[in-house]
Amino acid sequence: AQDSCANRCGELLGSCSCQVTCQSLGTCCPDYKEFCLQISPYSGSLMGGKDFLINNTALNASSVIKCRFKQQIITSGYVAKDGKAHCISPLLYETGFIPFEVSTDNGLTFPYSGTWLSVHLSKVSDEEKCTLVNETKWQYYGTPNTGGNLTLTWTHQTLAATHVNIEVWGYQETGDSYSENWTAEWKYLYTLAREIPNAGKFSFIPQPATGNYSTWDFGILRIIPSNYFDGQSNIPSIWSSDHALAWHLEKDFRNDPNAWATAKCLEWDRKEELLPNFREEIIDCPCTLAQARADTGRFHTDYGCDIEKGSVCTYHPGAVHCVRAIQASPQYGAGQQCCYDSTGTQILTHDSTGGSTPDRGHDWGSPPFLKPPRVPGFSHWLYDVISFYYCCLWSDNCDFYMKRRPSSDCRTYRPPRAASAFGDPHFLTFDGLNFTFNGLGEYTLVESDLTSLRVQGRTQQAHFPNGTGAQGTGLSAVAMQENNSDVIEVRYSEDMNLQVLLNQRVLSFTEQSWMDLKGLYLYSTPDQNITVMFSSGSGVEIRGNGGFLTLKILLPEKFMNHTQGLFGVMNGNPEDDYTFKNKTTMSVHASPQQVFEFGANWAIENGTSLFTYDTEFLLKSFFYGEKHNTSFLPVFSPDEDPADPLVGEMVSLCDSDPFCRFDVLTTRSLQVGNSTRLSHQNHKLLVEHLEPDMSLLLVISCGWLGPPTNGSKNGTNYLLGSTISFSCSPGYELTGSQQRTCQESGAWSGDTPQC
Repeated sequence: AQDSCANRCGELLGSCSCQVTCQSLGTCCPDYKEFCLQISPYSGSLMGGKDFLINNTALNASSVIKCRFKQQIITSGYVAKDGKAHCISPLLYETGFIPFEVSTDNGLTFPYSGTWLSVHLSKVSDEEKCTLVNETKWQYYGTPNTGGNLTLTWTHQTLAATHVNIEVWGYQETGDSYSENWTAEWKYLYTLAREIPNAGKFSFIPQPATGNYSTWDFGILRIIPSNYFDGQSNIPSIWSSDHALAWHLEKDFRNDPNAWATAKCLEWDRKEELLPNFREEIIDCPCTLAQARADTGRFHTDYGCDIEKGSVCTYHPGAVHCVRAIQASPQYGAGQQCCYDSTGTQILTHDSTGGSTPDRGHDWGSPPFLKPPRVPGFSHWLYDVISFYYCCLWSDNCDFYMKRRPSSDCRTYRPPRAASAFGDPHFLTFDGLNFTFNGLGEYTLVESDLTSLRVQGRTQQAHFPNGTGAQGTGLSAVAMQENNSDVIEVRYSEDMNLQVLLNQRVLSFTEQSWMDLKGLYLYSTPDQNITVMFSSGSGVEIRGNGGFLTLKILLPEKFMNHTQGLFGVMNGNPEDDYTFKNKTTMSVHASPQQVFEFGANWAIENGTSLFTYDTEFLLKSFFYGEKHNTSFLPVFSPDEDPADPLVGEMVSLCDSDPFCRFDVLTTRSLQVGNSTRLSHQNHKLLVEHLEPDMSLLLVISCGWLGPPTNGSKNGTNYLLGSTISFSCSPGYELTGSQQRTCQESGAWSGDTPQC
């Protein structure tokens, strides 16, 4: 009997395959498409209630569909008139790819399987949510000068119903903080409007909620077809954004919002006093805006204040850009935020309300999610956002908030080290050595015993503009993994499209450009700049460039003395970067032929390869072929013939850049040379931004200096060479230093001033 993929998706069977690669290899079992599900859409908010289509199982209308997520949460599906099956996504307290199975016999067996991508509420498209028109009004309702009608709009086609109900849900966390019994819960509170026409719009004058509902101050609205029960879970729904429920708070709030919020602020302050200090555990901020934007393995743009989107920084007046630490802190799941002004200097809350504030709960949550303080978005709202409403927005007690959430400065910040590869591959190591290695094959670019990080590169032959093979190669694929994380591969497909593979499956970025994956985050910009951010803080950036990949790797300082591969031993010393697998080293003045032997030494083996071999060409060339193709000999030093018309153009394009010249001569293409020149320039800029003064290797900060009692200070820059001056209020005399300067030792000059 022929093997079947029922319950076997992802496996290789005796006579055929149920692995995702079987499609391009033509080795699938006959029923692969029936049992291994393709769905559309493939993603939705973690709140659930989204209807998705199962594209490939033709069922009969009498099938009773059940969908089971994570082996435990069961939702009802249905078969539409066209015979296609649909599932409804569940409420989840986590983000990332969630496995699901489908039953067509009312839950007896679940032979069909697939994955659903659960995303943070803020990553969902606006069409998918219902819109709180003028959201600020909802969240300030009842404070001075805010009242009247509130309006809600939604895409009415989303729900197949003539009439809908609008419900209010609240979020709470119960149990003891940071203990096993701390749990998160979304709870149905009451129905705001019943059996209203599904017209896509609803306006109302909000009334203070009755009973104990008005103590719920953080929540969300849900619209459902009115034939379902109140609060019924995992049914077709449209959710709003999560927001501060000012509009439904009790009468006491409306009578005196300032007093009500002040009491809440003080209560929050007392609770904070009893909680552990998470700030000791979060990483310090980069010292400068340039560093913050260059350290892409550890920091990512904060969408609430983005220089590329016009610096609309509502919560951080005076800032032009903020970043957030990508990884939550290990024990408390806390987050870091760093903001910068137009001079590129960090803004501290000590000096300005526009300063950055760290978070007790990381906004994106953190694995394993599910429980406080790690629930994506919502834990953060409860500890860091609603409290900001209490203290700063609904009352005038912001000093309480800033006392509990002061900015971190950059005294312990250390920039990561960067390595790059590009063009006809040129390598720039972490320690600044550069060389060209034109091998054809698959090689270890960097591996580390610290976190089992492995980044591997595949090269393919370059071609002349007329299509014939050139005597050089370029990076065509890069694959990577750390510890037991997901495996990511970025490659050029055979038709020269950039593809990203997650555990051998080609990813689509049509719905989501940011994904929370196992052991890493993955981000793709609209022009396909791919960034992988591993949980160790190491980052890998890849972009397609004129037919070859350009690669940047950023490693934090803890990787010092823990790397090997083509990018060498990262230890600040370029002299030992040509280290072979057996730990012998070669002089940095080696000939191109010797460098070629060094590169060949780092060829990988099939047993440790992270690459996906899903076409005949890849199997033949790289899986069954040699990992380093010994019969391919590149040009080691191309001739510059003065009579060659290309040489004149090359000189004006490349100037003195040796990599650019090399690539123009070996590929006879000015375009290839130009993209190499730009990549080389980018690398130099990156290193300059990360390490502004190579002799010091780090930006020195002397830390915050406050004004003397009964006096004032001038200056908010605390980096090397900056001077702060002090003066006293009228009637007071200054003793100590009138000016203090930040010195190389990291200490301020002079003595503490007093008035």
